[in-house]
Amino acid sequence: MTPGDGPVLAAGCVLWRVSPCGDGVEICLVHRPKYDDWSHPKGKLKRGEEFRAAALREVLEETGRDCALGPALPTVRYEVDGRPKEVRYWAARDTGGSFAPNSEVDRLVWLSPAAARGRLTQIRDRELVTAFLDTLNRTPERTPDPAPER
Repeated sequence: MTPGDGPVLAAGCVLWRVSPCGDGVEICLVHRPKYDDWSHPKGKLKRGEEFRAAALREVLEETGRDCALGPALPTVRYEVDGRPKEVRYWAARDTGGSFAPNSEVDRLVWLSPAAARGRLTQIRDRELVTAFLDTLNRTPERTPDPAPER
């Protein structure tokens, strides 16, 4: 890294919906064939783009889903190829759309929080599930109780 280089900036979401079965919530995960990993939808900011706008754009590009941003989740920091990366996350409720595989994301799944935690490749992404569930439990309006841990 040369002096003056800042971190790679990115944004993403823990995308969720009420389970169609009616038992709690489900979290959307994406599979990226380039890395053969499962993660939350996220991506780098474009020049001049705000974090919130980038989060919405990345969810739409990777999942085909529209969403409504909710509470901010913890910012995640790590290194990629020797360069610091900072990813800001939000809880985001799914508002509709349709997934189509693309060069970046070839699969999408909706899972219970416990199953999502088990499928996620990175520990840092698993910790976001816990943070997301904490925000659901603190939200004043009535949201469905998350599915019990199994």
